[in-house]
Amino acid sequence: MDELELLKKDWQKKGEQLPQLSYKEIYLMLWKRSSSIVKWIFYISIIEFLVPHLLYFLPVMSKSLAIWNDLGLGNYLVFSSVLQYTIVLFFIFQFYKRYKEISVMDNAKQLMKNILKTRKTVKYYVIFCLSLILISFLVMAGGIYLNEDPLSALGNSYDIEQLNPEKLKVTLSLSIVIMGFVVTLVMGFIYFLLYGILLKKLLKNFKELQDIDV
Repeated sequence: MDELELLKKDWQKKGEQLPQLSYKEIYLMLWKRSSSIVKWIFYISIIEFLVPHLLYFLPVMSKSLAIWNDLGLGNYLVFSSVLQYTIVLFFIFQFYKRYKEISVMDNAKQLMKNILKTRKTVKYYVIFCLSLILISFLVMAGGIYLNEDPLSALGNSYDIEQLNPEKLKVTLSLSIVIMGFVVTLVMGFIYFLLYGILLKKLLKNFKELQDIDV
């Protein structure tokens, strides 16, 4: 049981010789806790944005970029990168904006409204990120299927004439699609750990505010 729960129990006690907390004191506790949660959402989004860029220094990333170009998907990669940067930076700004707004809240109704806006923003952000991951895999699968020599594009030197080209393309494409769904599910679980727990705490704060805002 956290400090706020203990204080709430103290606030609700009637007739006992213990200090009683006022509505304002309970609100301030919820406000500080909500502000801290939104701040962490903002920080995590920045870290999530920066960490993948460190991977570009790894050799495997250079090979991955080469595969996209060899599959004729270089233009898509550029477009998706620009789109990703634009929208992710927009969401990071929105998280920062939510944090600044929540830092100057002076009443429970405004705080509840900001909590709902923050939860909605995070949900849209997660949906966008997961959708982009899945779409990228689907586009790669399509690029493999339409490529005349997908094995070479993927960095293999097998003689495609010894294989059934159509069967090979279908097998590779389906493998990429399945991998895409698996990666999306794994990333969804990671996002749940990163943001889901914080959103749950925000929802709890929202319900607490509803209880005291009577």
